[in-house]
Amino acid sequence: MFTSPGPVAFTVFGLDIMWYGVIIACAVLLASFLAYARAPRFGINQEHYLDVLLWAIPIGILGARAYYVIFNWENYRGDIFKIIDFRGGGLAIHGGLIFGILAAYFVCRYHKIAFLKLMDLTAPSIALGQAIGRWGNFFNSEAHGGPTDLPWAVYVDGQAVHPTFLYESVWCFILFVLLLILSRRIKFDGQIICIYAAAYSFERFFVEALRTDSLMIGPFKQAQVLSLAVIICAAVLYMILKRRKKAR
Repeated sequence: MFTSPGPVAFTVFGLDIMWYGVIIACAVLLASFLAYARAPRFGINQEHYLDVLLWAIPIGILGARAYYVIFNWENYRGDIFKIIDFRGGGLAIHGGLIFGILAAYFVCRYHKIAFLKLMDLTAPSIALGQAIGRWGNFFNSEAHGGPTDLPWAVYVDGQAVHPTFLYESVWCFILFVLLLILSRRIKFDGQIICIYAAAYSFERFFVEALRTDSLMIGPFKQAQVLSLAVIICAAVLYMILKRRKKAR
């Protein structure tokens, strides 16, 4: 069993640098570099893709924070400094994806880039970024499940619990490798992003059931509700795009 060494990575001039921020930054940089390097294989100008990254990343991060705050509004109401304090964690991946993809869509419109082609390029990088970024939850002792006696449990407040961040990290890394392999022979635009959306949501639905800190929609865990919706939408879109390709 494992215990987090704490959220602080190191201190510079009296300012604590948090592991959460360091890991998220590394995840974003590595994922972005990978997608940038692969852009020519998808017929996408690298400078235009850099524009996509420069807009989608900061907007995605702001969206991830806004999404988390909205669903935890009782904890943030009336405290603007707490709302904008990213250092203690509190980023929701669904919010980041929604806002980041919206930003990417408008940049694609501006540069006349095929949006689905760009999303197929980006999907493996998103999975890789998630696989790395989830380890920030370990150092913050958050995003964990309930009590367990499994040998890979982590200790939080003296109790052994499910390391749900680890489950998602492993799944996302496997998904990253799978998407890279599938990207070698894409049959139609949108294929890879649809597979990513469905596969990630499938995992998230079940892992979310183990978590004890879920964002809620009434009596339901919002990540599970959203995951089911995404699986259905991704499956429908996959079939539509596949049939459209055959018709052409």
